[in-house]
Amino acid sequence: MDTQQRNSLVSIPGAIIVAGAIVAMAIIWTHTSTARPSVEPASYQTPTQNGGVNMKAVDETDHIMGNPNAPIKIVEYSDPSCPYCKAFNPIMEQVMNMYGPGGQVAWVYRSFPLDKPDANGNVLHPNAGHEAQALECAASLGGNTVFWAFEKHLYETTPSVTAQTPNGLDQNLLPGLAKDVGLDPVQFNDCLSSGQFKDKVEAEYTDGVNAGVNGTPYSIIITPAGSRIPLPGVQTFVTLKNAIDTLLSEATSSSSQNSSI
Repeated sequence: MDTQQRNSLVSIPGAIIVAGAIVAMAIIWTHTSTARPSVEPASYQTPTQNGGVNMKAVDETDHIMGNPNAPIKIVEYSDPSCPYCKAFNPIMEQVMNMYGPGGQVAWVYRSFPLDKPDANGNVLHPNAGHEAQALECAASLGGNTVFWAFEKHLYETTPSVTAQTPNGLDQNLLPGLAKDVGLDPVQFNDCLSSGQFKDKVEAEYTDGVNAGVNGTPYSIIITPAGSRIPLPGVQTFVTLKNAIDTLLSEATSSSSQNSSI
């Protein structure tokens, strides 16, 4: 049995155990939340080694917080108009505060705007695609650091689409938010008005559909062994920490076994 085969046998059971724990927590969250998610979380998919989830590989076109070569990557498909995405954002920040400095975890942001009409012609978040393009303009004008500053500002300070605020954010306020993080509001508005990033946002949405995403937030953990574990809905910090610690421990154990052969 070669090394690659042995790694697969070691890593797959651990990934499945971690996935099961995460899905159990997601089910508990779904049934105990006082308000239903704006879109039902996607159904669980059993993870398989090296890409059972049909998702584009993480590359230099992605928005990455932390070490791009981190052994664990959490790819989040998100909608800036979604109240549950806004609730999940500080949890991911907490994860990165713990695991980012050591290079153990990277957070990858991808857009999944829920601005498409349903079977009845209703659109859940009409401005989500426009706000996703605003995030791309921030990255284009200010780089990765400014992208994450703008993302944080947008998610922390703006209204979601809810029964109380059905229109969400006034889109005319976006240039001012860009100015708050150091961008030139005129350049930002010119970028946003041009629609130059519409296709990129749509490509990320399509990638999410191909990966099984049908609600937001929806994350996929890429494990040290390359398995992909779906995480539908808002996860708690404790759930994510337990999953990360288990996967890191598994990777260390696997490496030790291989080195002793």
